[in-house]
Amino acid sequence: MTVAAPIAPSAPTDPGLAPGAGAALPSLVGLDREKLGSALAAIGVPERERRMRVNQLWHWIYLRGATDFAEMTNVSKHLRARLEEAFTLARPEIVMEQVSQDGTRKWLLRFPADLPGEKPHDIEAVYIPERDRGTLCVSSQVGCTLNCSFCHTGTQRLVRNLAAAEIVAQVMVARDRLGDYPGRARAVGPGLPTEGDRLVTNIVFMGMGEPLYAYDSVKEAIEILADGDGLGLGKRRITVSTSGVVPEIERLGAEVGPMLAISLHAVRDDLRDVLVPINKKYPIRQLMEACRTYPAASNAKRITFEYVMLKGVNDSPADARALVKLLEGVPAKINLIPFNPWPGTRYECSDWETIERFSDIVFRAGYASPVRTPRGRDILAACGQLKSESEKLSARERLALRAMMAQED
Repeated sequence: MTVAAPIAPSAPTDPGLAPGAGAALPSLVGLDREKLGSALAAIGVPERERRMRVNQLWHWIYLRGATDFAEMTNVSKHLRARLEEAFTLARPEIVMEQVSQDGTRKWLLRFPADLPGEKPHDIEAVYIPERDRGTLCVSSQVGCTLNCSFCHTGTQRLVRNLAAAEIVAQVMVARDRLGDYPGRARAVGPGLPTEGDRLVTNIVFMGMGEPLYAYDSVKEAIEILADGDGLGLGKRRITVSTSGVVPEIERLGAEVGPMLAISLHAVRDDLRDVLVPINKKYPIRQLMEACRTYPAASNAKRITFEYVMLKGVNDSPADARALVKLLEGVPAKINLIPFNPWPGTRYECSDWETIERFSDIVFRAGYASPVRTPRGRDILAACGQLKSESEKLSARERLALRAMMAQED
């Protein structure tokens, strides 16, 4: 297996890729209705007109994917000119785009620096295509603060939370690149969905960062993504994955109501303290109680428990039986994740026979226990491998990655 060569991004003059970084004017992309109304007020649009104008902007930005105000044919030329003078429809800059052998796509995106003289901020988003769906994995923070020992992202320091507009912009970039708007030429390539009229059908907050540490931004972004007059991704198609920020789990269910995923990975506190250090603050007992009382959970909206399979660490039959016992009373399914290697890790993936034995124990207890097929490993886009290119792999690390994958193949 070889690492796919990066695809050079289009020139910044391409309106669909116009960078936010360095732009003199603010972008309207990613704003909610209230902020769009404030933007219109700032350029003198009378209050009696604003609701109608907000609806027009919403339609063109989120439903049609407009990249130029000139496309907004039902907006007066005068207002379009004023919008052009004050704002842009810029997306974040695409620094790098990579396409895996299995069709997975990863984008390295750049947002402007917070202060003059600082470096811009880079994050990654990943698109995972399947025959009947396309899932976009978005980031909620620049870096991560959790330091999960098996996760490559956890080795990158936390810089800041992303704003809601920056989260939504990741979806806009993916849809731009895939041609996922009415009247656009759809992307072609290996593995892309062949069913349905949408290429991005699901959103998972499983990229860089802990979503519940960026709660306000995630909440606002979900409301924009789920709006039926725009991007139209229902909340049953949006999943928030948390490592266990217990106080925010109930709030997420009561105020937002997306699907919930728990990054569990261990059934004992002593082991989970090592694998997922936030467990020291919110141990398994507290986490499971938060899951049992999650307001949005039901048999139709089961909580997903993510469990990475680490050879000789958490993959024994005893662990599987303990997992079943732990989940009693929770509408749950278990997502078993073969460990995805990265340079410098001390862990190995469980043998396939071990994973199948673990899965069988869980399945016989009445829980769905699919084994997640690793996707995008060759471009470091698989679960646990994301780490922004601002902290680049050395040539030696890349060779080590290739060697690990060759051994697996």
